[in-house]
Amino acid sequence: MLKKTTLTLVKTVLPLLIGIYLFWLFFSSMSEEHISSFKKALREANYFWVFLAMILEFISLWARAARWKYMLEPMGYSTPWKHRYHAMMIGYLVNYTIPRAGEPTRSAMLFRSDGVPFGKSFGTILAERAVDVLMLGLIVGITMLIGYDDLMAILNEIETQLGGSKTDATGGIGIKQIIYIVIACLVIAVTLVYFLSKKFREKLTKFIKEILNGVFAIFKTKNPGGFILYTFVIWICWVLMFIIPFYALKETSNVAFTGMLIGFVVGTLGMSFTNGGIGVYPLVVGLVVSFYLKADYPTEARGLGNALGMIIWLGNTFIMILLGLISLALLPKNYSNNDDTTRESTE
Repeated sequence: MLKKTTLTLVKTVLPLLIGIYLFWLFFSSMSEEHISSFKKALREANYFWVFLAMILEFISLWARAARWKYMLEPMGYSTPWKHRYHAMMIGYLVNYTIPRAGEPTRSAMLFRSDGVPFGKSFGTILAERAVDVLMLGLIVGITMLIGYDDLMAILNEIETQLGGSKTDATGGIGIKQIIYIVIACLVIAVTLVYFLSKKFREKLTKFIKEILNGVFAIFKTKNPGGFILYTFVIWICWVLMFIIPFYALKETSNVAFTGMLIGFVVGTLGMSFTNGGIGVYPLVVGLVVSFYLKADYPTEARGLGNALGMIIWLGNTFIMILLGLISLALLPKNYSNNDDTTRESTE
């Protein structure tokens, strides 16, 4: 019990502390002149564009909940859109407290409302993530084709800003090396427990089988065209909701499309480091934007870039938390083992 509590605290508190540190770094790295331009940009921004981005974000969330249907139906589960949507939004809300806990929470919520087995729905979520990784990979590939040199220069700048060490003669250990060591230790620990504990091995094997059923459900969907269509709707909305706020500031409205795309890629990858991208998202997006502004606004670039990064992150965070809290109140808790509504068509 103590070990479980300690692990939960570490998973919750450590990313939060990292986020707080990055927020401190976000502001402490700006001079008084940068702070002045940062505040001015926040005051003078046209928030109509931010509101429009929020609408696109809701459309993408609606499409994501609709797409989930195509993953569940091949396994015999037909659930209402609103239940899938509420389960998904509660999962996103949980991600702001415990990173990566949103996916299992999403499955748990759908079981609570419709009785869909946790392992099966979790498998469909993993399959969705695999598709999303492919889509992100496609965008990264396009970004590298049209802006490879800029992307590499920006990534080096971000690594330096976040305290990462570059390879040198000292052979020092940087952030990336520490991450690799932690991952290796976790893999070794799980492997040892798997071979030493029969009970753990049986539970893990059963769970993996359920997950695989969910993953392979993507190949059994009755309407692959619908799944693909919703996938493109989701990602077009995600890219547009990042680009549109650039027009909230006069100075950033002229940033090249390549810079906007690089900002999207870097920001998306940065979201996974802390709870909901706290600290890291506005910091890395700000660095990308300032990279493209420094030629025309040498003294204001950093403040303007950070302002836009903060505007995008705050808009995204506000809508996700608001919708998550609404879903937390609206998701029904009426499923019982005798309830067979999950196998009835409700769409």
